Amino acid sequence: MSVASAGCGKYSYSSLKARKAFKDGNVMYGAQDWKRASEKYEEVIANNANYLEAYFYLANSYDNLYKPARKGEPQNDAYIQKAIDNYKIAAEKDPKPEMRNLAMQYLVAAYGSEKLNDPSQAEPIVKRMIEIDPNEPANYFALAKIYQDSGRYEEAEQALTKAKEAKPNDPAVYTALSNFYNQQGEFEKTMDALNQAANLQPNNPQGYQLIATFYWEKAFKDKRLSPAQQKDYIMKGIEATNKALALNKDYSEALTYKNILLRMQANLEKDRTVQERLIKEADELRNRAMELNKAGAGKPAGKSGQ
Repeated sequence: MSVASAGCGKYSYSSLKARKAFKDGNVMYGAQDWKRASEKYEEVIANNANYLEAYFYLANSYDNLYKPARKGEPQNDAYIQKAIDNYKIAAEKDPKPEMRNLAMQYLVAAYGSEKLNDPSQAEPIVKRMIEIDPNEPANYFALAKIYQDSGRYEEAEQALTKAKEAKPNDPAVYTALSNFYNQQGEFEKTMDALNQAANLQPNNPQGYQLIATFYWEKAFKDKRLSPAQQKDYIMKGIEATNKALALNKDYSEALTYKNILLRMQANLEKDRTVQERLIKEADELRNRAMELNKAGAGKPAGKSGQ
């Protein structure tokens, strides 16, 4: 046998061993046996370093072995470092674009607050993800979170604004903006974003009910409001529940919130007749919501019932 033939045979044998180890590793991975899965994927790479599909699964196996509560223990810390090393290889070399993107997402999570808490390492990865797919809002959301966790609020808002520019008709963009503004205590901007999200899904009662929830909370909890401001928010909350109920008259959460908001409105009214009318309507709504909940109905749905 020639040297070339011997080398070819050795390479083929190693490739066969790598394929078998990968198959075995996938079984362990599916069973969430992360320790044995990582050993099998290490065997894959030891036999064929160009078996690029293995790197993500090896990284993720180590990632699952890592326990944040045991941070500082050498073996535990080694798991997350091995996960990062292999995610980086997968992010650069995996033959499937979706797996490269997934590797970058997990790499960002590894540097996140729940694990290594090193946003300076995560930021360039997310920026690279944005370069690869500038029309994916989730990448901007990830960048905004990094900035927000670091106290860089202006840059966080800029990232979310870019997400809106990338997908102006995506309700998730406006929901993310509303969450950001709510955390910053900017109520009017929060509600503007929630209204835009709801209007992009005009057949979804949940969007309008969410608006009602925010108006109720503001009117109920913010003791700095004048009676006029409080009433304005109560009426806007009632208007939002009406929109939700127009789409689903048996939406029990909307019935419940309208009941509460009507009672709040009644408390602000000076006319006894108006108060009694509002309380009567509130009682009817409360009773209807209780009936629906008892029957196991009252879940949100559009006019189609889907």
